[in-house]
Amino acid sequence: MKKLFDDVSRRASQSVTRMYSTSFYAGVRCLDKKIGDDIHAIYGFVRFADEIVDTFHDFDKQVLLSEFKNDTYLALERKISLNPILNSFQAAVHKYEIDFKLIEQFLHSMEMDLVKLDYNDERYKEYILGSAEVVGLMCLKIFVYGNQAEYERLTPFAMKLGSAFQKINFLRDLKDDVNELGRVYFPHIGAINNLSVQEKMMIEEEIETEFAEAYKGIVQLPKSSRFGVYLSYVYYTRLLREIKRRNIKELLHNRISVPNNTKWYLFFKSYVKNSINLI
Repeated sequence: MKKLFDDVSRRASQSVTRMYSTSFYAGVRCLDKKIGDDIHAIYGFVRFADEIVDTFHDFDKQVLLSEFKNDTYLALERKISLNPILNSFQAAVHKYEIDFKLIEQFLHSMEMDLVKLDYNDERYKEYILGSAEVVGLMCLKIFVYGNQAEYERLTPFAMKLGSAFQKINFLRDLKDDVNELGRVYFPHIGAINNLSVQEKMMIEEEIETEFAEAYKGIVQLPKSSRFGVYLSYVYYTRLLREIKRRNIKELLHNRISVPNNTKWYLFFKSYVKNSINLI
C-alpha cells in the first residue's frame, strides 16, 4: 500500500532529525502534530544534502550531490521517490505548494560548498540566502499551513531568523570549517586568524539585530508553531551568548554547544512563558 510506504518515509525523516539534531528535534516535537512530520521532511532533505558536502570525504561529492539533485527533481515531478527522505520531502512540497525556486537556491548553495571560494559580501549573502534563509521560508510555508498572504507577510522575519541561525553556525563550526574543510565564509578577512575582536563583535551585533527583528515575526506565528520556533530561537540565543564569551582561538579549537542541563532549563522556562502567554 502506498500509504504504508509514505508512513515509512515520514518515519525515516523523523529519524534523521532525531539522530542529527536533538535541539531541532525537541523544537519540532513542540509543533502541532499536523505539521511536525512535514518539518521533519524539510530537515531530512536539507540534512542529507549538507552531509554530502560536509562529511563524505572519501567519495566523489560532486557526483553524489548531482545525483541527489537529479533525484530531488524527479521526485518532485513524479510525486514519488524510492528514497524515503525525498519521498516525504516531495509530499510536503506539494502539500503546501512550496516554491521550487527555494529548493533550487538551496541546492545552489550546497554546490558552492564543493569549491573553494573567496567570500566577498555578495557571495556571503548569496550563500546565506540559499543555505539558511530559503530553508526558513520552506518551514514558514508549513507553519502558516500554505496561506500565501500570511507567508508573504512573515517572509522578512523568517529570513532574518534563518540568517541569524546560519551566522551562529559559522562561528560555532569554525573548528571543523577551517581545520577540516578549509572554508572561511566571512568576507574580507582572508585567514580566519585575522578576524579581530572588533570584527567578531560586529558579527555578533549583526546577529543580535537580526534576532530582534526575527522575534517580531515569531510572536505573530500561529499558536500551533509559535512555541516550537521560539524554543529554537531561545536555544540559539543562548548559544550566541556562549560564543560571545570565547575568543577566535578558542572557537578554532572547540565546537561550542549548550549543555543538555541548560537546554532542559531553557525548555521549561520557555514552556512556562508560553503557557501564560508571555511569548
